[in-house]
Order: sequence, then C-alpha cells, then structure tokens
Amino acid sequence: MTETFDEVRDLTVAGGPVRFYSSGRADAPPVLLLHGAMLDTAELDWMHVAPALAEHFRVLAIDLPRHGGSRPWPGRVDQGLLQRIVIGLLDQLGIERTALVGLSMGGGVSIGTALDHPERVSSAVLLAPGGLGARRPAQFLTWLSTRTPGVLRATTAWLARSPRAVRRSFEDNLQHGAGTPGVERAVELAQREAEQKYRHREPALDDWQALSFGPWAMRTDFLPELHRMAVPTLWVRGSADPLVLQPELDAAVAAVPGARMEVLPDAGHVSTLDQPDRVAALVREFLTEHAGTPEPGR
Repeated sequence: MTETFDEVRDLTVAGGPVRFYSSGRADAPPVLLLHGAMLDTAELDWMHVAPALAEHFRVLAIDLPRHGGSRPWPGRVDQGLLQRIVIGLLDQLGIERTALVGLSMGGGVSIGTALDHPERVSSAVLLAPGGLGARRPAQFLTWLSTRTPGVLRATTAWLARSPRAVRRSFEDNLQHGAGTPGVERAVELAQREAEQKYRHREPALDDWQALSFGPWAMRTDFLPELHRMAVPTLWVRGSADPLVLQPELDAAVAAVPGARMEVLPDAGHVSTLDQPDRVAALVREFLTEHAGTPEPGR
C-alpha cells in the first residue's frame, strides 16, 4: 500500500521487472494509468487522480521500465516494448479490455496500443500525449544531444546531486509553483527518482524520447496513422503546455473519427498536478460514457 494506491506488487512482464499498483473494487471497470517520462512515476503523476478514480473504477497503474520500482531493465526500452508490457500485463491479470489514460510518454504508449490492439482497449484519454508532429523545436540540437556520448548521463548526475535544481524545475513547470497542492511530496518523489536514475546509471531521457528523434524529423509521429483509431478517444491539453502545442492536438483530433478535445485553462504539461480535480472529472465522465459505468450517485 502507498499514499496513492491500495495494493503494490512486483511482477515480471515482457521479460523484466514491473511494479504494479491497484485500487478500487475488483469488479469495477478497469482503467490503466500510464505516466510520463524522465522523473515521472505512477505515484507522482497520479497522486491526486488515482484515488478519485478508484471510487468508480478498478484503477491499475505501473511504473514504466527504468522508473520507480521497475528496475533494472537492460537493452532498449522503445515503443514496441512498452506496448508489449501493456498487453502482457493485461494477459497476466486476465483482463480482456481496459480503458487507458496516458500522460505525455504514457499518452504515446496509449496511442500506439489503441492503434495496434483495439480489441484490448475500451477507450483512451490522452493527456498531452507524446508522439504527435513531424518536427519539434530545436530538432537537430535535441537529436545531437541524445547522440553525444556522456551528455544524458551527466544530466542524470547533475539532477541527482542538485535537489534545488529539481525543485526549481518542478515549481517553474507548475502553473501555481510552490503553491500547488501536494508540491512537496511531488518534489520529494522527483528527487528520489533522480537519485535512482543515477544509482542505476540510467540516462536522463527515456529511450522512448531519445529514439523518437531523428536529425531532421521525428521518428515517432502517430499523426499519419490516426485515421485508423477505432476506439473512443478524449484528447486533453493544458493551455499553457510548452511541449504539446495546440496545432498538434488540433491535427490529431481532426484525424481521429469521433474524437473529443478539452483544453484546460491555466494548466501546463502535467495537468494531473496542476488541475487534478478537473482531470479526474473529465476522465470519469468520459470513461463512464464508454464503459457502461453508472453515473456517481445513481
């Protein structure tokens, strides 16, 4: 048990260690939460949202490889492996279909899983998802930094040894800074993750991020494939998100049959910390509509 989830288990999925969390009634409709990259973990990203959803759903979550308790992982942790972990987890748990809620990198994993395995996904809520767009700002320089020996490991060491830098970065990327509810716990979890990355000699960027970049164009861009999306989707962006821009989300929603979009005023990239109550309400309403779950109070 943690402050966020009722149960914690360590599993082996797709040949490696995966820390698995769950809350809520076992007979409720399942929803799998997938967190973001770098210093994110299941407990950090979903600390407010998971308990709210557990009142209505069977909430499942994992630490993705090289995050939280899912260590150590050898080799490349790419989109294909992450999707195999999602499907492998569902197989182990005996779950035929689940809703997916993914943030940032977890949103990209959710998109790919829904495209490739629609029979296993009842619906998807995509919070500032990664993997949209053919080019990114500073495309070449970012690609170059991911290929320069020692740069990403040096960044890991700097973050592990600089608690003030982690705090400052965290607070600067939250719309209410140090006044954000739960910020002290969030910073503590992020600092712990930085230290874990350093201890396990992991690069600051996830493989998923680094492998997505080519020198002139993105190697991971779901936009050309989104016309194939066969599950209901809700796309969510914070109005102040500097990473996932509105034109990218507009293009995604235009490409997906029946897609819905919500823009959260005064929220940044990690909307689950900036506006957790609103995010939880949006997720609950959307999943209720597409999972046959009774409305709260009925």
